[in-house]
Amino acid sequence: MRIPASSAAFAALLSAALPAAAAEAPVVVTSIAPIHSLVAGIMQGVGEPHLIVKGGGSPHSYSLRPSDAAALEKAAVVFWVGDELEVFLEGPMKSLAGDTKVLSLAEAPNIDLLPFREGGPWAEHDDHGDHDAHGHEDHAHEEHAHSGHGHDDHGHDDHGHEEHGHEEHAEAKHAHEDHAHGEHAHEEHGHEAHADHAHGHAHEHAHEATGHEGHAHGENDMHIWLDPHNARAMATAIAEAMIEADPDNGGVYRANREILLRRLDQLDKEMTSELASVKDKPFIVFHDAYQYMERHFGLNAVGSITVSPERQPGAQRLAEMREKIAELGAVCIFAEPQFEPRLVGVVAEGTQAKTGTLDPLGADLEYGPEMYFSLMRGNAEALRNCLSASS
Repeated sequence: MRIPASSAAFAALLSAALPAAAAEAPVVVTSIAPIHSLVAGIMQGVGEPHLIVKGGGSPHSYSLRPSDAAALEKAAVVFWVGDELEVFLEGPMKSLAGDTKVLSLAEAPNIDLLPFREGGPWAEHDDHGDHDAHGHEDHAHEEHAHSGHGHDDHGHDDHGHEEHGHEEHAEAKHAHEDHAHGEHAHEEHGHEAHADHAHGHAHEHAHEATGHEGHAHGENDMHIWLDPHNARAMATAIAEAMIEADPDNGGVYRANREILLRRLDQLDKEMTSELASVKDKPFIVFHDAYQYMERHFGLNAVGSITVSPERQPGAQRLAEMREKIAELGAVCIFAEPQFEPRLVGVVAEGTQAKTGTLDPLGADLEYGPEMYFSLMRGNAEALRNCLSASS
């Protein structure tokens, strides 16, 4: 069955297809907006899940608000990606009631979980003199110059850097001041992150022992939702968890699951078609968050400006990036709305590369069942527009 494109037509189809809800929904809590969207799709017609990280909040350095803590105390089911992403939830998860069902979607059946990779030939070992002592010489990255397709590479991701202090706090704070969802103030950035998971010295020792900066939690890239196949696997796991937790509404959850799976298949086809003409064009991302999308759609990312989006590279590194962009023939450089866009302009200056914006979390999108589809379509459109303009 073809899913109607308009929201109104979809709502009509959904209303006709769903059985009537039999009972009030249990309290369900979700961590980040893309996961919330998938859960909201499964729960549509029964209830709405609570979302913790809103707006420009960072899932690895967030601090719970009182309303979030209250929701967790009442939760029958909690959905998150896992402790390698939402590190701020580790402590609160341990204090949940014993009958609360917690589902780490990174561990769901049929999830394609990828390891960290280098992210490009300039994957942020810059402007930190002590890194050389740990084997972080810049020349070590040269052999990864074309890592956009080298998905077996192991490297460095953006998670776990909340310990780096005041520069990160200032950068994240700046992003929040510019964002419409400024209600979170800035407590989720900076030193409060230590209270949730006490990583300080353990993180430093892990870095010295392994040479993998910021990987105290593990070695996996947790941006799993950016692959539509993973979204299918998550939708299935979410539905099964809801049916188990709320069997009285099992018929609604099953019907929603089938509709959502069909819509995800259609989304996959649309994006494949939209990106087909630009998939070989080389481009740079702000931070290495898009490996799943790149691999699934065969895209040609050749590097990232930074591994940790909260850490700002210095002037020397920015100059080196411009040289690398010319060397690799990158035609586009993509910023992210949550972080300082000025850096992308600085890197692009003096090169032929154009600029665009990608967003892994959907910071400016309306929350709900449609958000995941808007997020993915928006990123596909941004890629196509910028990469095709270079033809």
